[in-house]
Amino acid sequence: MLVVTIATFGGLLFGYDTGVINGALPYMSQPGQLDLNPLGEGFVASSLLLGAAFGALFVGRLSDFQGRRKTILQLSVVFIIATIGCSLAPNFLMMIISRFILGIAVGGASVTVPTFLAEMAPAEKRGRLVTQNELMIVSGQFLAFLFNALLGNMFGDTSHFWRYMLLIAAIPAAVLGIGMLFMPESPRWLAGKRRDRDALDVFKKVREPKQASAELEEVKTAILLESKQAKVSIKDLNIKWIRNIVLLGIGIGAISQLTGVNSIMYYGTQILQNSGFETEVALIANIANGIISVLACITGLYLLGKVGRRPMFITGLAGTTTSLVLIGIFSIVFDGSDWLPYLVLSMTIMFLAFYQGSIGPLTWLTLAEIFPMRLRGLGMGAAVFCLWMMNFLVGLFFPVLMNSVGISMTFFIFAGFGILGLVFIIYYLPETKGLSLEEVERYFRNETEEIRKISG
Repeated sequence: MLVVTIATFGGLLFGYDTGVINGALPYMSQPGQLDLNPLGEGFVASSLLLGAAFGALFVGRLSDFQGRRKTILQLSVVFIIATIGCSLAPNFLMMIISRFILGIAVGGASVTVPTFLAEMAPAEKRGRLVTQNELMIVSGQFLAFLFNALLGNMFGDTSHFWRYMLLIAAIPAAVLGIGMLFMPESPRWLAGKRRDRDALDVFKKVREPKQASAELEEVKTAILLESKQAKVSIKDLNIKWIRNIVLLGIGIGAISQLTGVNSIMYYGTQILQNSGFETEVALIANIANGIISVLACITGLYLLGKVGRRPMFITGLAGTTTSLVLIGIFSIVFDGSDWLPYLVLSMTIMFLAFYQGSIGPLTWLTLAEIFPMRLRGLGMGAAVFCLWMMNFLVGLFFPVLMNSVGISMTFFIFAGFGILGLVFIIYYLPETKGLSLEEVERYFRNETEEIRKISG
């Protein structure tokens, strides 16, 4: 649990650094600050996401080469340096550069921390411990909203106070770095490098003594089997079943972002401002989005063990799409009304309840389940890169859309993507709950009769 607590500070930083811009952006955009137009706001918010796409793509490979612990330590240093860079940025260009570098750390943490946790956790507790990282991400976003509200209401008239919103992230980054100095390396990575004695020493620290030797032998056997499997390469995309499963992963990654969730997580304060709230009131109201995200995530993690993936995904997309349609309708029908900001807030809360309770945790879990072992490197790389790139595009163009076509049409566009996503999931996502990776592979090879028998 100590290992999990320290390592998931990477998830906390992921959440805080993506959520803090929600409250800081309205202030840094003002004259005399960074003087941002809508496109500039989009670049400031989304530059982190572009960095995260490349961080997710390359840092995972770096951790394979030099180890999980060392990589997370290096990421903590990048977090600290980039956070200070953001808080001191004198102009738009330096803010973009600092946010991009910060994004590399965020993307690197998004792949390295779950891998480290999965390799450290006992098999019977792996699912629960690894998904705690998702809980820490939404907790980080909640803390960002909370500190935004506190600082905005206490120092809203003070020039450049928004810089302190950004600087707070240096504290958990320092905790992550200092904590990882005392953490062991992943025993599975050590075994993969033929450092069996070191791997056994780590297992003895995090397992019962009788388990340590037995688990090391299991790990060595698994590594040997993996080494004998031929890895899938780009040229293998000519094979239909491989191409279909990679496209499914890319589709899931895209859907998870094109629903517009991060328009709320990054621009929630501005959405509520446009609906009629004053900035300071919008900051406080936005805390409700953070609270519901945490509660819904806890509920979703509980339901993962009880409900199938398909019905959860379909229910989540139906709920989020309905919320988006209602935001668009209310923005037209109640335009100028005192009721509008409260109606929009209630719909963003409803949206996040469905998203964080199903789509959020299911996206990462489903991607982990649909790719056979020999396809995982190519498939996960493509899907996660696409996820971050869609996130980047939403972050970049949302303020431009809000400025050009208004809040109602913007959310109708997201609702359209939600409908397309719902159709995609209904037609193309198989039920993977309770199936092994080999059974999922047989499904995509069209050997469905056995799957039908297994899943009832």
